[in-house]
Amino acid sequence: MLQNKKILLGVTGSIAAYKTAVLTRLLVKAGAEVKVVMTSSAKDFVTPLSLSTLSKNPVLHDLAANDSWANHVMLGRWADVMLIAPLSCNTLAKMATGLCDNLLMAVYLSATCPVVVAPAMDEDMWKHGTTKKNLDILRGFDNHIIPAEHGELASGLVGEGRMAEPETIVNWLNSFFLQQNELSGKKILITAGPTYEKIDPVRFIGNHSSGKMGIAIAEEIKSRGGDVTLVLGPSGIKVNGGINVINVTSAAEMLRACEEQFANADIAIMSAAVADYTPVQPANEKIKKTEKELRVELTKTTDILKTLGGRKTNKQVLVGFALETNNEEEYALQKLQTKNADMIVLNSLQDAGAGFGHDTNKITIFDKTGKAYPFGVKSKKEVARDIVNTIIQQFYAKN
Repeated sequence: MLQNKKILLGVTGSIAAYKTAVLTRLLVKAGAEVKVVMTSSAKDFVTPLSLSTLSKNPVLHDLAANDSWANHVMLGRWADVMLIAPLSCNTLAKMATGLCDNLLMAVYLSATCPVVVAPAMDEDMWKHGTTKKNLDILRGFDNHIIPAEHGELASGLVGEGRMAEPETIVNWLNSFFLQQNELSGKKILITAGPTYEKIDPVRFIGNHSSGKMGIAIAEEIKSRGGDVTLVLGPSGIKVNGGINVINVTSAAEMLRACEEQFANADIAIMSAAVADYTPVQPANEKIKKTEKELRVELTKTTDILKTLGGRKTNKQVLVGFALETNNEEEYALQKLQTKNADMIVLNSLQDAGAGFGHDTNKITIFDKTGKAYPFGVKSKKEVARDIVNTIIQQFYAKN
C-alpha cells in the first residue's frame, strides 16, 4: 500500500531518532517517496547526511539556508501523510499549543495531509498528566497516534514510552492507507442537522440538533474514500472540502433531496433530527402578539427513513438513528423493523454526554437481527469512526 505514497518524515530530538535510518530505508524499500524534516536537536542523534542518503532527498532543518527558503506550506501539501517519529515530549507540547519556532512546526501547522505521530520518551514523562492531556489535544486535532511500546528505555529503566519499532510503524501506515480506500467507489447519502418548520416569516418549530454527528460521519466516510452527499439542515458547523453539501431548511426539502439522491446511493445514513410535525398553514406575515393564546395547527411530516426503507433494494444499506428518552431499546428495535432499516444507531438523552449540542456521544448500534453493539462515551469523531467501522464490518468486510 506504500507504493508511490509521499511520506514527509519529521524527526525530533529523542534518542529514538537513531531508528529513523531503518524506518526511512523500510519506507523507501516499500516504494514510498520520503522527504525528511528535522529539528536542530534531532541532528545530535542522527545525521542529516544519513537520512538524505537513505531517502534520496535533501534533508531540511532550517526555515532558510544559503539564501533559499524552505517552503513549509508546499511540503505539507505535497505529502500523502506527515509522520513524526520519534515525537519528543517537547515537540508534543509545541504541537498541542501551536508554538511555531522551527521548520518542522511550521510544516505541521501548514499541513493539509493526515498527521501521524509515534511518541518516544521515558516512562515517567509518558505517564505525566500533561503528556496525556497534550495527546488528547492532538487526537482532537484529528492527528493519529501510534502508541508507545513497553520495553527498555534510554534511562536504563524498563517500561512504557519506547517508540514503536520501524516495522510496526510501516505496518500501521499500510493499514492506514488500506483503510482510506475501504469505501472507494461507494456513493453515500447522509442527512444531518435539524429541520425548521415555518410558522411565519420569523418563527419556526425546530430542535437543538447541531449537525455535529452527521457531519462527523460524512467526514469519516470521505476519509475512507467514499463519495459523500450530505443533506444538511440549518447548521453553523463548517463542513470539510470534498463533500457534496445540499443545504435544506424544512423536512419537505430534506425529503425531496433524499428522494433525488437515494436511487444512486450504496449507503444511506439518516442521522438528521427531522421535525415530526409542521404547521398546516404558515402565515405569510409576522403574527402579531394581539391575543393571549396562539393556536398553530400541525400535521405530520413525511417519514424520510420509512420512505427510503420502502424503496430500498437488496444492494443498498439503510442506517437510521433513534434518539430516545425512555424505553430506548424497545423503541429502537421497533424503528429498525417498521422502517425497513438495516441498522439503527441509538442514543439516549438520559446518558451523560450524549444527544444534542455535545462534542461527545454514547451509542448502541443494532443490526438487522437486533444484535446490540454498545459503545462508551466518546468524541463524536470517534463515534463516527465506530459507526463507519460497524457498517464496513457488517456489509463490506472481505471474507
